[in-house]
Amino acid sequence: MLRYVIKRLLLMIPTLFGAAVLIFLLMRTIPGDICYLRLAAGGGSVVQDVLDNCRRQLGLDQPMWMQFWTFIKGLITFDFGKSMWTNRPIIDEIALRFQLSLQVAIMATLTAVLIAIPLGTIAAVKQNTWIDYFVRTFTIAGIAMPSFWLGILIILTILVTSKAWFGVPWMPPIRYVPIWQDPWYNLSMLIWPALATGYRYSAVATRMTRSALLEVLREDYVRTARAKGLYEKLVINRHALRNALLPVVTVVGIEFAFLMGGLVVTEQVFNLNGLGKLFVESVLNHDYAMTQFLVMMVVAIFAFTNFVVDICYAWLDPRIRYTR
Repeated sequence: MLRYVIKRLLLMIPTLFGAAVLIFLLMRTIPGDICYLRLAAGGGSVVQDVLDNCRRQLGLDQPMWMQFWTFIKGLITFDFGKSMWTNRPIIDEIALRFQLSLQVAIMATLTAVLIAIPLGTIAAVKQNTWIDYFVRTFTIAGIAMPSFWLGILIILTILVTSKAWFGVPWMPPIRYVPIWQDPWYNLSMLIWPALATGYRYSAVATRMTRSALLEVLREDYVRTARAKGLYEKLVINRHALRNALLPVVTVVGIEFAFLMGGLVVTEQVFNLNGLGKLFVESVLNHDYAMTQFLVMMVVAIFAFTNFVVDICYAWLDPRIRYTR
């Protein structure tokens, strides 16, 4: 097992290197010039000498191979440099936004798991009953409904309900405060985007749980367990559900990694200053340094999440053993 873990960690290196090469080349193919965007923000003309001086300060006048080497060296030494747009350290720009996005991702994942596994299990056990039809309708609505649209409905419902009950409309806070400083304020801000995102997330996981559990319930060892006289609850929870969770864990892992940087529109709806919003701003501003770091961070999160999912496979299914 230890050899497998070390091997998987080492295999992340070529994945990260390939992603670094790809994002470095793609960023250089985007038309536009960050120096011109910065200096001509007021709408005036820019002198060529000033543009050249800006490019020199940002290192954009260097050969491509030297710029790439600087980028790779920064990744290896964890020296991510400064944002080309704000001239602030990239770590400082990302720190608070990372906390916000990570908390929303964790809360949305917990919401999805707490909804998906019970509903998917019940729907599989009660197949082709009114309960199953209700769960399937619930999940189809979740898949068809974009999370940002559900977010708009949540905000409108909060406004109307608070106006009717208290006479004054209430809106979730917009200034992020870490949960350890003010838990109530923090949760009153982030519970709504977590619910909006977690619902759609749970719809996919619920359908996956139902289909996987239906397949497992037809296996011979489940029929054998029932033939031995085991309680149905014990058969479902101990023998069937655990083996049915393998594809569900995969979906949960992939969606969690996606939530770390893919909630651009949802963040706009709830006015959250998270990683998704920063991602879009850095691309529009041609901030090479910031965009490259954000992409590499998301790639690293995906790679590490897949690694954790593979480890969970061995825990969920004793038949899986990693020996190489």
